[in-house]
Amino acid sequence: MVKRASWLSVTPEPERELPEAVAVLRHGRRPPPEAVTTERERIERLVLHGRQREWLAYLHEVVELLERPLNGDEQLARARERATIVLANHHNLLLGLPGRAAERTASDRARLSKLADDLPPHPE
Repeated sequence: MVKRASWLSVTPEPERELPEAVAVLRHGRRPPPEAVTTERERIERLVLHGRQREWLAYLHEVVELLERPLNGDEQLARARERATIVLANHHNLLLGLPGRAAERTASDRARLSKLADDLPPHPE
């Protein structure tokens, strides 16, 4: 059972950070509060009752949202940056886990790497 549940060890940051960012990416500027709640509940359901494959499918959807045009929207840009960093970290952590999750997310990891390369530099 440990092998099958090891993916849950890398979910806390996405659970905490993604609901708001994904709601912004889905709905644009200032999503309604229920949109954030919906994302939070969806993530919670996946983590508590879903399987790794379903979790990775959700994260794949988020990667697709990240690749949408921003049209100069500052809030979308901030949401994209936050979600890109969180997902890139999550997918890199999968490299150290048993099973095929890292292999299944290789394409998304490459896409996230490109998105991360395009992020503005942060002052140290």
